[in-house]
Amino acid sequence: MPLTVGTAGHIDHGKTWLVRALTGKDTDRLPEEQRRGISIDLGYAPLELPGGGRLSLVDVPGHERLVRTMVAGATGIDLFLLVLDAGEGARPQTHEHLAILRLLEIERGVVAVTKADAVDDETLELALDEAHELVRAEAVAVSAKTGAGLDELRAALARAAEGATPKRAERATRLWVDRSFSLRGIGTVVTGTLWSGSIGEGDELRLEPAGRRVRVRSVQVHDREVGRAEAGQRVAVSLPGLERREVRRGDALVAPGAYPVSYRLDVALDELEPIPDGSRVQAHLGTARVAARLVRVGERWAQLRLATPVVAARGDRVILRGATTLGGGVVLDPAPPRHADANRLELLARGELAATVHAPVPVESLRRLGIPAEVEQTGGWAFSPEWLAELRADLERELDAADPLDPGIDAPSAPWSREIVPLLGLERRGSRLYRPGATPDLGALGSAAPELGRTLASAGLAATKVDDRELARHLEAAGALVRLGDGYAVSREAYEQARALVAAECDARGSIALARFRDLAGIGRRDAQLLLERLDADGVTRRAGDARVLRRRSARS
Repeated sequence: MPLTVGTAGHIDHGKTWLVRALTGKDTDRLPEEQRRGISIDLGYAPLELPGGGRLSLVDVPGHERLVRTMVAGATGIDLFLLVLDAGEGARPQTHEHLAILRLLEIERGVVAVTKADAVDDETLELALDEAHELVRAEAVAVSAKTGAGLDELRAALARAAEGATPKRAERATRLWVDRSFSLRGIGTVVTGTLWSGSIGEGDELRLEPAGRRVRVRSVQVHDREVGRAEAGQRVAVSLPGLERREVRRGDALVAPGAYPVSYRLDVALDELEPIPDGSRVQAHLGTARVAARLVRVGERWAQLRLATPVVAARGDRVILRGATTLGGGVVLDPAPPRHADANRLELLARGELAATVHAPVPVESLRRLGIPAEVEQTGGWAFSPEWLAELRADLERELDAADPLDPGIDAPSAPWSREIVPLLGLERRGSRLYRPGATPDLGALGSAAPELGRTLASAGLAATKVDDRELARHLEAAGALVRLGDGYAVSREAYEQARALVAAECDARGSIALARFRDLAGIGRRDAQLLLERLDADGVTRRAGDARVLRRRSARS
């Protein structure tokens, strides 16, 4: 089971010297680090344990101005190696590093009380007592200079590792980049702790948040080429075709489509001191450090609104810093909408994901949280069974109240309508919904309809006054008549005849005047005016001075 251990502790307490004594590797690789004798950046080395086990070791800087770098190194570790100078005891960065470890829920580890050769027995005993007061962990006195206690420290780390359980879920591949460089003949190489999944030669991944597609050429674990690296290992990945300037610390290599890229995070807060609403903070997630505004949602929750996007997953831990470490949080939703709904966050925190879904939402928007089995899905939409029942009841009430002459209702216009409405068992006719087999009910008008039809047929192109507007509306919907202005109507056949007359005249002469149409149709001026106005309204003709012209050539048909 691959595990990573990270150092913690105040500057000059001997972290890097201890790592060198344990591993034989100097993790201060930068010239400035070697010149100044302090760690500035993260260092890495394999640590062999008794019995053949191995840990990946991350050495972090201890200077107060480099706590942001310490956080980048600490976010991927499973165990801590707290380093405490036997002569100085706990110092400010000791306490801040311990607070960060607690916020990241890194609870197992060992305390190394260093420089044991430089103090007397009484002072060493006091330092060991202080170590036990600081943290519940085994404490071992060591000297990197003489080698005393190193075997005991390795054994203590082995015992701590035996009880450790990696916090990484069985998720898709995600590797936070903490370093990148170029090698001649190989190209750009990125390194980091593989949080989840695996990486092997030929894998297609995405570099986020840039959205750049990359292909893995080769993979190494602690300078040894491997066919496939597993979660928890320190990994170096060769990415041909990628320029070094295109990748930086805080980027993530992920399986395509597995993680959202978001400017917002909903979190459950864990505060070391009260963080006021609207505070500007630095949010540390993985190896990324992003400026953010904290919007409080109730007493326990907040939404982080980020200056640049990050790749996150539900359950990730975030560290929040200002001038010092202010607290942290657990990601409840890695890509939430902009909101201030405390009830929603309460449900998410309790794991009641299904309760946060009611009305339809895109299925893709839930993949970041995991789609609960209780949620129904169709056509790319997710919704609760209760919501579907409410929709069915609402539409049934509307159908009960529908006009008997047209017993349908308008279909919902929401984006989900076409996929979800068919689940209701209703019949769709164009943009309207009907109960299956529903037909108009004329009621008392049933006997009047045939009579009106005969009247219109005998009137020809002459307009007939229809006093019953409901009957006229129904017959027009059925295609039996065409309503004109002022309560008049003509039969559908008469209207089509009038349209053909106008189209033929316009085709021959280019336009038609009211008087000419009146004469051709053999009707009065009023009826001719009503028919021409209806043809205008239907888009067949338009006025051009005192005449009409065809609006489109297809009007003849």
